[in-house]
Amino acid sequence: MFSAVESRRLYRQVADQMRSLIERGELVPGSRLPAERELAQMLGVSRPTVREALIVLEVEGFVDIRMGSGIYVNARKPVLADLPPEDFEGPFELLRARAVVECAVAEEAARLARPEHILVLDDNLAQMAASLNDRHRALALDRDFHVIVSGIIANATLTRFVGSIHDMRMTPYFEKLASYFENTETWRAAMEEHCAIRNAIAAGDPAAARAAMRAHLDQSQFRLSESFEEKPADSTIPAAWSRGGGN
Repeated sequence: MFSAVESRRLYRQVADQMRSLIERGELVPGSRLPAERELAQMLGVSRPTVREALIVLEVEGFVDIRMGSGIYVNARKPVLADLPPEDFEGPFELLRARAVVECAVAEEAARLARPEHILVLDDNLAQMAASLNDRHRALALDRDFHVIVSGIIANATLTRFVGSIHDMRMTPYFEKLASYFENTETWRAAMEEHCAIRNAIAAGDPAAARAAMRAHLDQSQFRLSESFEEKPADSTIPAAWSRGGGN
């Protein structure tokens, strides 16, 4: 059984434990790992943490994520890519940070918005409506929307911070995770959530703007947390998982 991990970039520690088992040959190439829920229980961490660790290992080439089947140890020799630094934030950590900052931003924007700000938001939403089939364009417009909202407050530091936290999504980890779940319909849902934020800001309703932003970010996390649709776990767990194996 895995040992519980310490509080240091938990998803990296989880990835380290799994990688160590694979490199030692205790997890056989081609074998299927236990489901995310089981892994989370074994490691004493949340399912988002396990998901972030699995994405790290897939980007590194140690596992294959097969939608509708599960997570398999890669039979090919891993080819390590140019990866972000060890201390780089995971996708769910970024979303939690955004929830703290951007909900307050939307609340304040609703107090300060003028008609010209709403026109800029409307233009952004119109462009996004025409770009739902173009992921890279939709992603850029998504960033622009949140920067526009922060710009209403007219604080350059805050606007720069919101832009930079969105730019931190552009890592191999976030890209790989998003590739499984982002599509025309998820971008349509995000756009509709943006519309709710816009309407609350236009109405000058700080509480509604904060709530709309929180709902949007909660839904963003939910969309990235949907199951990989693993089949039910086998009744027998590989021997490596029943022994201690942490780094």
